[in-house]
Amino acid sequence: MEEKLHPELRKMFSVMPKMNFDRENLADVRIQSNEMLVSIPNDAVLTTERFIPGPEGEPDVRVKIYEPKVKDEILPGVFYIHGGGYIVGSPELEEARCQELVTDVNCVIVSVDYRLAPEHPFPAPVEDCYAALNWFSENAEGQGVDPSRIAVVGASAGGGLTAAVSLLARDRKGPSIAFQMPLYPMIDDRHITPSSNEITDDRVWNTKFNRQGWEMYLGNNKGEVSPYAAPARSTDLSGLPPTYTCVGDLDPFRDETIDYVARLRQAGVPVEFHLYPGCFHGFEFAVPTAEISQRAKNEYNSALKHALHQPQFSETV
Repeated sequence: MEEKLHPELRKMFSVMPKMNFDRENLADVRIQSNEMLVSIPNDAVLTTERFIPGPEGEPDVRVKIYEPKVKDEILPGVFYIHGGGYIVGSPELEEARCQELVTDVNCVIVSVDYRLAPEHPFPAPVEDCYAALNWFSENAEGQGVDPSRIAVVGASAGGGLTAAVSLLARDRKGPSIAFQMPLYPMIDDRHITPSSNEITDDRVWNTKFNRQGWEMYLGNNKGEVSPYAAPARSTDLSGLPPTYTCVGDLDPFRDETIDYVARLRQAGVPVEFHLYPGCFHGFEFAVPTAEISQRAKNEYNSALKHALHQPQFSETV
């Protein structure tokens, strides 16, 4: 794999540690992730935490809210869903990312701490996300947010949940989503594409880890898999929000993302897509100083800002 990497990524890739997502190792992975967390306060961003009503009959859901300390206008909102293969991750691990979005996009963010598999397989994670999105939409004005300008954003499993929540919102007739940004999304449990079977290096999300993640996320739901679990299975992508997505060409999700983009456009959904050569899963976070990483982040941040501050463009693409 290393000979195929973008030159800017090779040095960091050579020293990246191997990962292990075996079920019996998950507790340690979660602990290690929290121990690696370094919180860098952003003086321009106010961060609060609260618990909001969860799905009917289920526990409350924790959310983190990020907003500019100084607001002189009603702002758009971003509903943010963290990644982690449906089995690890938390809002705190992507706090720096959310703070960056607040200042770059000029928005208010609600980041959801959904329940994780295997303890809580589908549909618990997506229902937590949907309940939190409903709360955000219904309480937008109280947060200083325009309810007609709320985007859903996430990467990897967060991208898969972004796509799933957008499907749920369409089919349940609300809430309104102005824009979706499922970055290199984890949306296909079938492992039938070439890219889903190409990547075997344990330093990045690979074929083995992907199969493990899906097995734990689906739990006993392995018969007729719902498109709300694996959005690539949806046969109708019409009526979804304008979309931006991207993927590296050494990402297991390359082919399912490309297929999703093609079918969105065939269904009449405005969509922008970028394929980054020589880039592995999550490259822009693993090697943030690389020019290609900065370019990728600038491109998707700019697309989100444009969609939320000039929404008429998204509606007419």
